[in-house]
Amino acid sequence: MSKPSVLFVCVHNAGRSQMAAAWLTHLAGDRVEVRSAGSAPADSVNPAAVDAMREVGIDMSAETPKILTVDAVKASDVCITMGCGDACPVFPGKRYLDWKLEDPAGQDVEAVRPIRDEIKQLVEKLIAEIAPAPTV
Repeated sequence: MSKPSVLFVCVHNAGRSQMAAAWLTHLAGDRVEVRSAGSAPADSVNPAAVDAMREVGIDMSAETPKILTVDAVKASDVCITMGCGDACPVFPGKRYLDWKLEDPAGQDVEAVRPIRDEIKQLVEKLIAEIAPAPTV
């Protein structure tokens, strides 16, 4: 079986979707293919999101917002919007989820921490469903 692929989508691809992609990459390693994108990408990733993730040992400083493409959706098994009203093109056989998360835009690190932690819990649950750790 090929490894599952997940696409995180948020309008600006600067906060929630970037943190979700970073958590999934960090927690699942190479068991999952990870993408993130947005319909109207920002110029850069939210600095408060970068700082909040750095606090837990994850470096997102090199990440850049990316434009959402039909090909990215087609190539993904699971497409997750971040409660931001973005819509993905719908293709049969894909799983679509919407995680209702507060927007970290314009907020300081203190306000972003609970969003970061909620995303981690959602990502852990997702990993358990689509790519559980191999049993020895």
